[in-house]
Amino acid sequence: MSGITTCLRFPGQLNSDLRKLAVNMVPFPRLHFFMTGYAPLTARGSAQFRAVSIPELTQQMFDAKNMMAASDPRHGRYLTVAAVFRGKVAMKEVEEQMQNVQNKNSTYFVEWIPNNVLTAHCDIAPRGFKMAVTFIGNTTCIQELFKRVSDQFTAMFKRKAFLHWYTQEGMDEMEFTEAESNMQDLVAEYQQYQDATYVVLIGMDEMEFTEAESNMQDLVAEYQQYQDATAEEEGEYEEEPVEEEQ
Repeated sequence: MSGITTCLRFPGQLNSDLRKLAVNMVPFPRLHFFMTGYAPLTARGSAQFRAVSIPELTQQMFDAKNMMAASDPRHGRYLTVAAVFRGKVAMKEVEEQMQNVQNKNSTYFVEWIPNNVLTAHCDIAPRGFKMAVTFIGNTTCIQELFKRVSDQFTAMFKRKAFLHWYTQEGMDEMEFTEAESNMQDLVAEYQQYQDATYVVLIGMDEMEFTEAESNMQDLVAEYQQYQDATAEEEGEYEEEPVEEEQ
């Protein structure tokens, strides 16, 4: 929470408020569960012996050991990513390192969301560090966590364990069944977009995208038409060289 809200509390070259974060991180309404990470994660006693640099931070922030959730990002694909760097860092180097990570690990990023990595910067580093980074990832591997919770819930719900505590307060058993169904649908939706190569946004007709693509192609053709027409006119009005009389 401290890393995510740091741009609201301190100045920086490239701030990112919570609204911008939500708009860039949530491509679909139901897929809004994030994995967070932090770098550097170093023991206090050995911190002075470890050099912290932008390449080191970038490598650590995508490491499964630095994630704050019990899911391995290598088992899924990133829909979107946000990185909030803190301290005196050069944004040019940050952008280069983030681009290198995407190029080397392109299979772990969905190809149908271009430029899906958001970078923010805050000038004030955390106490005791020269630089640090907070990682926020919307990855399909979060379904591992939901599957694990669902399996544990199903095992207890079959035997109605602990159920009486909730039914005594007025809850109905159907509410639990509905919640289980919703979680299974969420897992299926994460899997769907993990395997997808081409998707249609929820709430919009596919024909709208086809029509928009056709309009853009017509626009390009029209620009090319007038470009060629201008070139022909210049050729027509170009003066022919006058032959010298002998």
